[in-house]
Amino acid sequence: MPIQFKYATPSSKEDVQQLGYILEQCFIMSAGDSAIYMPRIGINNLRAIYQDQQIVGGLATIPMGQWWGGQRVPMTGIAAVGIAPEYRGDGAAIALIEQAVKELSDKEVPISVLYPATQRLYRKAGYEQGGSYCTWEISPDSIQLQDKSLPLQPVIAKNHAIFYDLYQPQAKLTDGYIDRHPAIWQGLTQPDNQETVYGYLIGEIDQPQGYIIFTQERTKDGAILRVRDWAMLTPAAVRTFWKFVANHRSQIDKVQWKSSVVDFLTLLLPEQTAKIKNQERWMLRIINVVKALEMRGYPLGIDAELHLEIQDNLLAANNGKFILSVANGRGKVTKGGKGALQLDIKNLAPLYTGLFTPQQLQLSGKIDATATALGTATQIFTGNSPWMADFF
Repeated sequence: MPIQFKYATPSSKEDVQQLGYILEQCFIMSAGDSAIYMPRIGINNLRAIYQDQQIVGGLATIPMGQWWGGQRVPMTGIAAVGIAPEYRGDGAAIALIEQAVKELSDKEVPISVLYPATQRLYRKAGYEQGGSYCTWEISPDSIQLQDKSLPLQPVIAKNHAIFYDLYQPQAKLTDGYIDRHPAIWQGLTQPDNQETVYGYLIGEIDQPQGYIIFTQERTKDGAILRVRDWAMLTPAAVRTFWKFVANHRSQIDKVQWKSSVVDFLTLLLPEQTAKIKNQERWMLRIINVVKALEMRGYPLGIDAELHLEIQDNLLAANNGKFILSVANGRGKVTKGGKGALQLDIKNLAPLYTGLFTPQQLQLSGKIDATATALGTATQIFTGNSPWMADFF
């Protein structure tokens, strides 16, 4: 007889504490860390999976938005997915994530994003690779830029509202960037352990052109300046960023920052001395096909019609044939059509985000399309490599 699981928001103080204990064990957290993390996310955003009235695991749902083609698409992030070790292997994890997907579907959330510890689990629930999360590194000695720069204004980093209006224009133009939940902002601007978080506005205080938020740390490999977050809205702000971090060369051995796999910031460097320190992929799931396709933006100047046939074994509403009509940078979806491009729901994710081209997806066996449909999909979806600066 299959094991029966119950999915619910933990309602009692004891259940919340038990979920916190499980997550601390799963993620090798210090005792009591969950008591900081869970209220920051919001207790009402926690979900638990029960077996015989006992909590065996849970996750956090983070309501946010994500930018695609210059348009904000409502998105729910899934974080802190954990199952107690003694209950692993019995189906609790897939039951938990599938129930979360169904809940988001009931709420008509268009898309969901997560960082996988294992891809196999999330692929079973319809998630697939959607974009990149990269850390770059450089020695400040190698920057060697002497351009004139803007003034910098130190600010109290934990007052994150001061950065919001500078972050949003950059986010809107970056496929994959998120419209952050307050918990994400708090994580960026509030210190962990003994570190100090520094914040600077780039430019005049009444008309800033960017910002930088960073910490400094001494490690066995030398001193590191870690850029937690940045926004730069003008060429002068980019030049000022490089000059600012280069001016730390007397004490700092390495500078690290988050950016795309192809980072435009490095184009200003005299030599190719910046390297990717690490890279991983986050995963995306199309929860509501119609809303996801209609709410994102598309390239201007394209007037095209793409006939899709989608299979979704978990959410019946996503099954069938759809026509995506694109004009004036927006999309309209209607039921029906020829089904000229066929794919599973999970493989719609990297097509939707532009992580891979339609030709690449066809060559890897992820989609089956006619030559005409492949060309149309390339017009509609191919763009800059998607990425985000946040881990959750």
